[in-house]
Amino acid sequence: MAFNSYGNQQISPVVLNLIIINVLVYLAQTVSGGTDYPNPTMDLFALHHYKSELFKPHQIVTHMFMHGGFFHLLFNMFALWMFGTQVENVWGPKRFLIFYFICGLGSAFTQLGSYAYDFWQIDQLTLSQSQFEGYQTILAKQATVGASGAIMGVLAAFGYLFPNTEMIIIPIPVPIKAKWAIMGMIALDVFGGVVKVQGDNVAHFAHIGGAAIGFLLVLFWNKTNKKSFY
Repeated sequence: MAFNSYGNQQISPVVLNLIIINVLVYLAQTVSGGTDYPNPTMDLFALHHYKSELFKPHQIVTHMFMHGGFFHLLFNMFALWMFGTQVENVWGPKRFLIFYFICGLGSAFTQLGSYAYDFWQIDQLTLSQSQFEGYQTILAKQATVGASGAIMGVLAAFGYLFPNTEMIIIPIPVPIKAKWAIMGMIALDVFGGVVKVQGDNVAHFAHIGGAAIGFLLVLFWNKTNKKSFY
């Protein structure tokens, strides 16, 4: 994916620091045991179902700086650089950082809601000790990591602020306007979240939550701002 005409835009300061932090955290993950289960680092910092014994409130924030593999990190940081720089240049560092974290938090709470929905039948049951231990093992494997939810909020903001910017999405051979490309990405997440294809380990509802919060927030912030964006 790339802009049709990106120019010589330099990376903005908050985006740069977010990328550095994410890379450093990924290196720490790798040194401390990688990203596979079981992993004490994932147990401590990834986002778990609130019914899990591993759940801690700080995970609502810390999961945003962890990733499930090198390419997960690479694609997220590429998207953050590509879209986040443009948005930060419009809003400035302070507002962009606030926006990023609000989208990430919205994504986390949406994912917690998804966990609650997926496991609500079990959560209503009175489990024996062995059943409870087995359930906890299942929940431990459901941990969510990644900056994707916050970045989907950034994409939603970009689509709102620069709707007609043309993008090249491989392998589509023609440029697509940002508003249609980003709407397409969100639609794919909705499909993936509803259909639940076997083997798909993407937290689609976390993406949807981040995008929804991002769109609503930029809509609110721009409500009284009559500036026209390209």
